[in-house]
Amino acid sequence: MYQTGSQLVTVATCNLNQWALDFEGNLERILQSCEEAKQAGATYRLGPELEICGYGCEDHFLESDTFLHSWESLEELFDRGATDGILCDFGMPILFAGARYNCRVLCRDKKILMIRPKTSMADNGNYRESRYFTAYKAPKNMQEKLQLPNSWAKKFSQKAAPFGVGFLQCADGTTIGCESCEELWTPQSAHIDMALSGVEIIGNGSGSHHELRKLDARLGLMINATKKCGGLYLYANQRGCDGSRLYFDGCSMIVCNGKVLAQAKQFDLQDVQTIVATVDLDDIRSYRASIPSLGNQAAEARHMMHSQIVTADIEVGSNLNDGYPLPSEEIQLKLHTPEEECCFGPACWLWDFMRRSGAAGFFLPLSGGADSSSVAMIVGVMTIMVTEAAKKDQKGLVASECRRVCRKEEGWVPEDAREMASCVLHTTYMGTENSSKATESRAERLGSVIGSYHSSVKIDNAVSAMIKIFQLATGKVPQFSSQGGTISEDLALQNIQARLRMVTAYLFAQLLPWVRGRQGFLLVLGSANVDEGLRGYMTKYDCSAADLNPIGSISKGDLKRMLKWGAKEFNFSVLQEIVDAPPTAELRPMTNDDNGEVEHSQTDEEDMGMTYEELGYFGRLRKISRCGPVSMFMKLCAKWPSLSAKEVATKVKRFFFYYSVNRHKMCIITPSYHAEAYSPDDNRFDLRQFLYNTKWTRQFNKIDEIAENMDEMKAKTKTA
Repeated sequence: MYQTGSQLVTVATCNLNQWALDFEGNLERILQSCEEAKQAGATYRLGPELEICGYGCEDHFLESDTFLHSWESLEELFDRGATDGILCDFGMPILFAGARYNCRVLCRDKKILMIRPKTSMADNGNYRESRYFTAYKAPKNMQEKLQLPNSWAKKFSQKAAPFGVGFLQCADGTTIGCESCEELWTPQSAHIDMALSGVEIIGNGSGSHHELRKLDARLGLMINATKKCGGLYLYANQRGCDGSRLYFDGCSMIVCNGKVLAQAKQFDLQDVQTIVATVDLDDIRSYRASIPSLGNQAAEARHMMHSQIVTADIEVGSNLNDGYPLPSEEIQLKLHTPEEECCFGPACWLWDFMRRSGAAGFFLPLSGGADSSSVAMIVGVMTIMVTEAAKKDQKGLVASECRRVCRKEEGWVPEDAREMASCVLHTTYMGTENSSKATESRAERLGSVIGSYHSSVKIDNAVSAMIKIFQLATGKVPQFSSQGGTISEDLALQNIQARLRMVTAYLFAQLLPWVRGRQGFLLVLGSANVDEGLRGYMTKYDCSAADLNPIGSISKGDLKRMLKWGAKEFNFSVLQEIVDAPPTAELRPMTNDDNGEVEHSQTDEEDMGMTYEELGYFGRLRKISRCGPVSMFMKLCAKWPSLSAKEVATKVKRFFFYYSVNRHKMCIITPSYHAEAYSPDDNRFDLRQFLYNTKWTRQFNKIDEIAENMDEMKAKTKTA
């Protein structure tokens, strides 16, 4: 029965920076969160999805070892007192009746109270959960039990545990249920049935990756869920790079009756962050009782309920006179702008990647253009974040990792971010006779303000040597088109410059630590943005070939806005100058303008035959709106009413030609930080073929037919 009067409960959720298959490290981080929850007086602690093994194990979920080690970790959590005096909701994979399930395991005082398998798999975008797990379907009129490992019965005197969709009914009347990540996003969310069944506390252990502007949607779902249904909703998320392209952006939350009571940080370097809130459960009960339609549906739902009710002889709440703190008040949400997201997300991702890879830092070919400068700025902000965290807690994990990466003695922390940058960021301007003094100057000044170990080198000798080799083999010397050469000759001369930069980058990355008398290797950073990847406007095996690419899923428009923000926020004034300069690859010879000034006639947008803004439209329609050529054309005719249908048709056909003829470049694309929902990365996200009929005969003919009819109708309308 429900208690009468005020019944307070203190609950905790957390951000955990887990690492796929790092069972020992994951265990320690889970233990720390449990201890922090206890110290804050919480009686219920929620953790992220699959926290015990790490969310990103992928095909390792097909291995029995992953399940074995997960059970070992749960056993050690019991042994080390993680569940003593607190209800813990852990995430781990479990094998049941011959199928693999993504589960929540609710435990208290060394006993498994309930195992709740996930019912809806995440299979869109970056996710392939159905490859590894089965969506649980509850059998009718049957409560299932999982037979626990033999060691469990001997050690903890428990042979089986309830398995299935259900919720806990505690001895003090408190009811607690589970929802897993994707289930919050489905049309018929699990929390609706639970709320109608009287469940007051719902925990969502999640593994949700960062994507620009995604947090707003996530927040809206949780706030609206509890505003509509009432209840206390806890959200736990992984944070950090667990070994792949994704950055899990934390921002765990506690929401009650549509109000946010606690929020963890979205971008931060701490491996563990625990947040708590105290709630009067009577507020939930009175809130729900005040909504007549909810009461009517709840009464009807009781007769159709399929969930198991698992009774647990535990108490999670208390009364006011038991010394509990007062209920938590609503807080002001802290949300980042898209410019901040573009910067802080990749910065944290790079820090995790660098420290977990064992690298001594990064090497970046810095051209003085917007893309490579964006990457330099992101690394610069990473050093600012690390330096601030290290100085704040000189004995903490961030300070320790900073010393290890920088190869410094015990007790050292950087005086400022530039000191750290001089250790970990190596930049080189690789010019040719086609490069301008302006870009070289911008690269040097940016390297100086960030503090990178910067150098400038001309690679003309290497270019000449390659042309000489070709001449010796064929007897021919290629020329630029401005010098009378063919398009093939011109492209070959441009590409050899770009590819030699890649070769030079890897040489420098391997030997610069040796030059400086240090040990280790450097990770080469790429700098091709998402629009260039979509259009294929990049040389294969140049900036598309590196170890990591922090901006490979960020649009040119967002990058420019980020640079403007960074120029003001961090006083990197040269960034504004970089934003204002027209993007150019500087691979063709320079020309003289009417005043005799040397300038570059080659600009990216003229080369591509489309603007970066147009590329953003094409990308979002192709991927997010799932448009083929004809449906894209129709939507853009409405979007661009000032253009004739034939002009729109020309633009759409040009885009699809270049997209398809260059799609093969995605097969070797550098692992990129995932940020934009129209990323063309074929490795995980954009599962389309790479060999197309670039004529798109049926599609383009249909576009031409529609365009002609539309323009004729538009012309008749004007004359009528």
